[in-house]
Amino acid sequence: MPTSSVPDQESIQVEHRGAVLHLRLNRPAKRNALSDALVGRLQAAVADLPEGTRAVVLSGAGEHFSAGLDLGELGERSVAEGVMHSRMWHAAFEAIEFGRVPVISVLHGAVVGGGLELASATHIRIAERSAFYGLPEGQRGLFVGGGGSARIPRLIGAARMADMMLTGRVYDAVEGLAIGLSQYLVDDGAGLAKAFELAAKVAANAPLSNFAVIHALPRIADMGRSEGLFTESLMAAIAQGDDAAKSRMRAFLEGKANKVNRS
Repeated sequence: MPTSSVPDQESIQVEHRGAVLHLRLNRPAKRNALSDALVGRLQAAVADLPEGTRAVVLSGAGEHFSAGLDLGELGERSVAEGVMHSRMWHAAFEAIEFGRVPVISVLHGAVVGGGLELASATHIRIAERSAFYGLPEGQRGLFVGGGGSARIPRLIGAARMADMMLTGRVYDAVEGLAIGLSQYLVDDGAGLAKAFELAAKVAANAPLSNFAVIHALPRIADMGRSEGLFTESLMAAIAQGDDAAKSRMRAFLEGKANKVNRS
C-alpha cells in the first residue's frame, strides 16, 4: 500500500511506494499537455528524489499519457526565446534519462509530440492497448524541441521518425511495440501494475549497476567500437568492485540467489 499521496498544485501527483516513487502528470482536462511549469516541476522531482528511492514510475492521469506541448503557451516567441525554451526542455528530459535511478513510463491514449519526446527519455516504456504515437510538428510548421531528434531515432530509426513528421503517420500500440516505441504491451488499465512489478525488480538491483546501465550504455552506443569497449571495461571493473556486487556474487555462488528464468 502507498505510504503517502501528495497532489502537486502545478499538475504533478507524487506517491511513495517504498523504494519506488510514482510521478503522475495531472492535467487530464488538457490531455496532460506539457506546460513550462509542468516540465519544470518534473525536472525538480527527478533531480531531488527522496532518500532510498531506487526507481521511478511515470504515468499520466485521465485518458492520455501526454498530448505534447501546451500550444496555448507557444505565443509569438523570438528565435532566441525559442532556443532557450527548447534548452529548458532538454535539461528536464536529460534529468530523467541521466538521473539517479531508472524511470519506467506507463503509456496510454495520446503519446504525441512532446509526450513522445518525454516517453523516449525514460528507460522502460510500458504501453497499454489504447496508446497511440504521433509527431504532428510537421503539420503545424514546427520541429521537435524536447530532444526527440536525438532519442526517437535510436528507438525506431530516422526514416520512421521522418515519415511521422512529414506525413502525420500515427502508430498504434501494437505497431509501437513492434518498432521499438515500447518494450511491453499490456491491456488497458494494467499498465501501472506492470510498471510497479518491473520497478520492484529494478529497485532490487545494486544501485551502482543500475546507474551504470542508464548512464554508460547510451554513451557507449554513441562511441566508436574501440572507445566503447574500453569504457565498458572501466564500467565493468567499477561495478564488480562495489561491495553490493560482491555480496550478490557470493550469494549466487553459494546458491542463495535466484537463477535466470523466464518469469
